[in-house]
Amino acid sequence: MTPMIKTTLASLLLIAPLSAAHAQMTLKLAHAAPTTDTQQQAAERFAELVKEGTDGEITVNIFGNGVLGGDQQMIAGVRSGTIDIEMSGNPNFAGLQPALGAFDLPYIFPDRKTAYQVLDGKVGDDALALLKEDNLKGLAFWEVGFRAMTNSKHPIKTPADVDGLVMRTNSNKSLIEAFSLLGANPVPMPLGELYTAMETGTVDAQDHPISIVWSAGFYEVQDYLSLTNQAYTSLLMVMNDDKFESLSPEYQQVLVSAAREAGDYQRELNAKNEQKILAELADKGMKIETDVDTAAFQKVVLPTWDSYIAANGRDWIDAIQGASQASADVDVDVDDKAEPQGTQKTTAAVTQ
Repeated sequence: MTPMIKTTLASLLLIAPLSAAHAQMTLKLAHAAPTTDTQQQAAERFAELVKEGTDGEITVNIFGNGVLGGDQQMIAGVRSGTIDIEMSGNPNFAGLQPALGAFDLPYIFPDRKTAYQVLDGKVGDDALALLKEDNLKGLAFWEVGFRAMTNSKHPIKTPADVDGLVMRTNSNKSLIEAFSLLGANPVPMPLGELYTAMETGTVDAQDHPISIVWSAGFYEVQDYLSLTNQAYTSLLMVMNDDKFESLSPEYQQVLVSAAREAGDYQRELNAKNEQKILAELADKGMKIETDVDTAAFQKVVLPTWDSYIAANGRDWIDAIQGASQASADVDVDVDDKAEPQGTQKTTAAVTQ
């Protein structure tokens, strides 16, 4: 073999790994929210940031509105590699990692600022890292938001008003237990099936942040909205871990940074749009209830904390509360029963 051929082959061997690491790639991103929701807007921002950060080497195609399946189907798709990235509410991951249910406990977060402080810090990073066992790379926490109840029967001000309602829930054990304690009949159901279920009267009520109530058109089939804010739901953006690990460290960082920047953007959109959405929902004929007896709701759903601790221990609750800092009056004492945060509040805050 001539020296020139040897040199050429050596050069190709050096270049090949770099070319493979930065080869053109298209990633499939799925979510279940309507394409008018802030999740879609932020997903588009994420795609732009990834394209920019990789000089066009990675393209992200977005499939919203549940066209690739419900939350559990999308999560399974990411784990198997048929979908690259997806976004679902934290409750949908508690089946894989039950410890994550701590983040969905009723009233564990008193406000958005506290939730962001916890989720964007070490506690949140540690929670995302749990999913590696399930071939998922947690990229960032986005936002579903504080959950408000809607129904087709009557205003909800006190726990007694929930009694007897057929209430759609997500798959979160604590939420299902909470509505059972309130006297409702909980029916777990994917978001994509919910509008029709309410339209046909299969369910009377549901709970979602007002952004979803608006973007999904629930005001067309529900008459009453109560700002109960009984739980905060984060939105996890996850990626197939094998696919993530196949990327160069540079591109891995691009994806993580883009996910977190787009998540901040989505949160800003939610906060900015909230009062406008409430006004528009009222214009559409929804009767909005802000005078909610929050303390009474907290008292009734208190046992959900005990159930979580009995099944999973209290380490994650302690970590969340330790990171919250601003909630010194809500430490959990198992001997005195686990007390949710914000028990001194008597009305739900419209700005949450």
